[in-house]
Amino acid sequence: MQINYIEIKEFGGPEVLVENVAESRSVAADEILVRVAGAGVNPIDFKTRRGTGFVAEKIKNSLPWIPGYDFSGTVLETGSEASQWMVGDNVMGMAGFPYSGGAYSSHLVIRAANVVEVPDSLSLIDAAGIPLAALTAWQALFDAGALEKGSKVLIHAGAGGVGHFAVQFAKTFDAHVIATASPDHHDFLHEIGVDEVIDYNTVDFSEECYGLDFVLDCVGGQVGIQSLNVLCSSGRLITVPTATAPGIIEAGRQAGIATFGLRVQPDLQQLAEILELIDTGEVKVCVDQRISMSDCAAAHLKLESGHTRGKIVLLP
Repeated sequence: MQINYIEIKEFGGPEVLVENVAESRSVAADEILVRVAGAGVNPIDFKTRRGTGFVAEKIKNSLPWIPGYDFSGTVLETGSEASQWMVGDNVMGMAGFPYSGGAYSSHLVIRAANVVEVPDSLSLIDAAGIPLAALTAWQALFDAGALEKGSKVLIHAGAGGVGHFAVQFAKTFDAHVIATASPDHHDFLHEIGVDEVIDYNTVDFSEECYGLDFVLDCVGGQVGIQSLNVLCSSGRLITVPTATAPGIIEAGRQAGIATFGLRVQPDLQQLAEILELIDTGEVKVCVDQRISMSDCAAAHLKLESGHTRGKIVLLP
């Protein structure tokens, strides 16, 4: 079977994303072949394409590379030891995280144990927007963040991919949620449960917030460092961007504030818990745009602009 995919042969701008065609490899005993319905786009995709971050450092001598981790699709073939799945099942998961990637493709061969079923209540395409961002939010809040019920929480970039999940997860813990966002996203954030929205263009959040229990920093850099000033003495800050995490963690150490970086880990049990919340309507996934995979350069430019609401999903 021929598959279409996107690859990068060198680091650079969106123009280095090129289409290619190859024969699909055969399915091993513990694997399944999936026809991809959607591939989620995440910041780690464009950072790696640019040659920055820990993944780029690892793969720089082994290009070409197929980007993408999040995917959803339909099972076309199962290996002899993959009896938990049947042809026609709708599944989702993370492919090859963090170094192999591979989701920017029309078809994907993946271990049968690395996917979960897509609930009937969830759009198969939209499911591709969930895994990496939702797991990042979940692990930041409940693993690294040890969030307690009723906490006062600040979430930077609350309307983004990670942010909009974090807002909703925090509300399931009865948190009082403050979020930073541009004015275009304020109504959306109130709709998904945010109690207070701060326009980062006109308001200094560090002067508006104080005594908070938790900050989720999805921006990094100076924003993360300033966020230390809004926490109570027992508060905790989790910063997501890996490039600036060391400096923020050091600033937290000097301030005596518990501060941690986060590198998401695939976790099917946590993903199943997230899908249950989505299935019951307690959490919603917002897909801002569905873009043809052949136009993935435009998707990268949109995400790099920093003004995306929720997720972008590529369509093979």
